Amino acid sequence: MTKDVIALTPTMPDTWALLAGLYAGGPDLEIGTAHDGAVIQLRTPAGRPLVSVEAPLLVHLPGEAQRLLGPGALAPEAPFWWTEARASTAIPEAEPLAGSLCGRLATLLGGTTWPPSAATTQVIPTPDDADEAVTAHPAPDGTLPAVDVLTDSTAVVIADRPVIPLTAWLSDILRATTTSGRALHIVTPHHARLSLPLRTALTGAPNRWVIQHPDCGYYDGLSGAILRWQDGTFAPALTADGQATVAAPFAQPGTGTERQLIVSFRTHHDAEADLVLGRPLETAWHRLAGTPPTGWGPAEPINLPWSTRQLTELAQDRAPDPTHVLAVGHPDHPAIATLRITRTKTGIAQDTTLALGYDESQAPPLDTIEALAETLLNEHGLTTMLTSIRRARRDLTIPPQFEAPPIPTAFTLGPSEVRDIGLTHARRPPLNLRPTQLGTTSRPALHYPLGDGTDAKAWTTLDKLTTHLKKA
Repeated sequence: MTKDVIALTPTMPDTWALLAGLYAGGPDLEIGTAHDGAVIQLRTPAGRPLVSVEAPLLVHLPGEAQRLLGPGALAPEAPFWWTEARASTAIPEAEPLAGSLCGRLATLLGGTTWPPSAATTQVIPTPDDADEAVTAHPAPDGTLPAVDVLTDSTAVVIADRPVIPLTAWLSDILRATTTSGRALHIVTPHHARLSLPLRTALTGAPNRWVIQHPDCGYYDGLSGAILRWQDGTFAPALTADGQATVAAPFAQPGTGTERQLIVSFRTHHDAEADLVLGRPLETAWHRLAGTPPTGWGPAEPINLPWSTRQLTELAQDRAPDPTHVLAVGHPDHPAIATLRITRTKTGIAQDTTLALGYDESQAPPLDTIEALAETLLNEHGLTTMLTSIRRARRDLTIPPQFEAPPIPTAFTLGPSEVRDIGLTHARRPPLNLRPTQLGTTSRPALHYPLGDGTDAKAWTTLDKLTTHLKKA
């Protein structure tokens, strides 16, 4: 498995500290850069990458190390610096070299290393590949970031962490695989989990989360299908009659009483010069969690203090391209959101999905959803909102086990959509439910209650409702 090693330090690794770390393999290794200088690489004299070191990231949020590295992860008091080193899987010496690099940074700067067992300050002997039949060539512009296996159809990344996050590196790989027409397959041991943002990013073929299990080989961590490596990719191992087989570990019972509340909504605004983005998300977070988000960023670890002003500036800088960011809440109340900002023909759309976790003693605040919809309508230009409940982990991570899909509890239709459909038609679906009218008399919106999240038949109700609305 690829071994990521992370140095968590109270101060930024300066030039001298980085040099001390980079000498972990002795003076004969070469130092190079990749991805426009954002990554430093330790290489053998022949140019074979051993360790890739990401630019240090300043994390302002308490609890972010524990969210991604496990509750026992030790980190300096926030803000702290997160320096990540990835060891190549091709050379055995790469893993202890990454540990020595990060161990030296932690020793010099008074920080910690994750995992603690990887930390050392020893010089790690590395192979002399001068006599090997290996020739390293510079990667041409536009190629994939470093991956463990690359075929014509698939890029494979092997990872071993408690939670596999949507890092900037993985985001780059996802973009590059999409551009090159490849699939991304992330291979992990059976004890690993995905962060919710990475789970969302992996949605849909041909990407896969591949679980390596000692009892059954490989299986898909999201569907459970037993996999095998064939023709340069992981594919279902079909039976004689062409059927996929579900791995036994995937079917084991998962979390029983913990739940997640998921609120997905779109707001639309005129493209005004003084428009501040992120406020609909902030409003929903306040209403459902009692506090605003604590942080935001384009990837994990999420490192920036929450700021609608900075978020707006980022979106303006990226326009007319869309902006995709993440937000996280206080560790005492697990919550995480994705926000996508796009230009439309008539203004700016913000698509938000906010997920909040609850244990068996906590009831998701379904009684506040209608009031939230009213607020988003009156203050933020709500167009649609879907609320659902699922039985899943409170910490919002995804295990490689079967989890039932969320069950819808409410659907809200904004005034522009009601106007296009027709108020009379929209108010009278062929179902045993009647929507609540929200908004103003001149611009009414409709809120459809669908249940309490315990009956999967709510999906049938929602399907009939949306079919009725489309027939207007």
